[in-house]
Amino acid sequence: MHTTIHLLRKTDFPAMRRRRLQTLQVNLGYRCNQSCQHCHVAAGPNRTEMMDAGNAALVASLVGSGRIATLDLTGGAPELSSHFRDLVGAAHANGVRVIDRCNLTILFEPGQDDLAPFLAAQGVDVVASLPCYTENNVDAQRGDGVFEKSINALQWLNRLGYGQADGTLSLDLVYNPLGPVLPPPQEKLQDDYKRFLGERFGIVFNRLLTIANMPIQRFGSMLVSKSRFDDYMQTLHAAHRVENLDAVMCRDLISVDWQGYLHDCDFNQMLRLPLGAADARHPRPHLRDLLAQPDGYCGRPIAIADHCYGCTAGQGSSCSGALEPTQAGVQAAA
Repeated sequence: MHTTIHLLRKTDFPAMRRRRLQTLQVNLGYRCNQSCQHCHVAAGPNRTEMMDAGNAALVASLVGSGRIATLDLTGGAPELSSHFRDLVGAAHANGVRVIDRCNLTILFEPGQDDLAPFLAAQGVDVVASLPCYTENNVDAQRGDGVFEKSINALQWLNRLGYGQADGTLSLDLVYNPLGPVLPPPQEKLQDDYKRFLGERFGIVFNRLLTIANMPIQRFGSMLVSKSRFDDYMQTLHAAHRVENLDAVMCRDLISVDWQGYLHDCDFNQMLRLPLGAADARHPRPHLRDLLAQPDGYCGRPIAIADHCYGCTAGQGSSCSGALEPTQAGVQAAA
């Protein structure tokens, strides 16, 4: 696999500083039951990196400290972690919102038969990957048979109360482009998803989140191998919108890797860029350091590189989807 960090270090992306910590995004490990082409984690069934009990206990301590509003659990497939359910339970008991970044097919893996009812009982918000609403495109990105399993999983979640307009169980879907292009306007694509999935399969959901592909890990390697890396970076630079800078996720989120080290976002984690607050005494800030920082590094600098343009291009992109209204995406594509 081609690494891209050396291509991204030189940048003119604007300097930024952190605000008050709101979300702790924890990568519980890189093991996954899928190997998606666009995966910026390069997760898969053969990955062995998984968070241990000691670091999971530190996460639980932060959850119980009253210093975060949201615990965002990701991977790989976060549900494959032996600590996933304990952390969900701890967050639920402390009134902390939980997001599960779910690939849907995990619901049908051995030993996960009760996962969907567990998520519903704990009031977990499910953010589910579905890179397209057609079978051919999904299976091309994620593997044969993934679309059918994903549809079955969404129908199961609907039966449990997820995605209902008048319900409390939130179900959001995530779209990634198939190639080196920006996502289309989020609102228009959401309408298409809702109409197709509703008419064809009776599926309902709350929101569609569009996320730009990042030039790192598997996707970055593909760009390099096809000599499209520079073209994609030019696309991101040309579509940069300064208005998006205030809403990027790294402002109030800290990303934690499977070893407990801190990063400004999940993308920086994959590039092994430590939290921008790193210094000579703490070159790789850890969960232990965060527990000792009552302000959660508020006001400290954010580590940046050229991939950051992926979050501010066009309508913008974050773990919560587009940052700007639809018109921004229309203007960027014009």
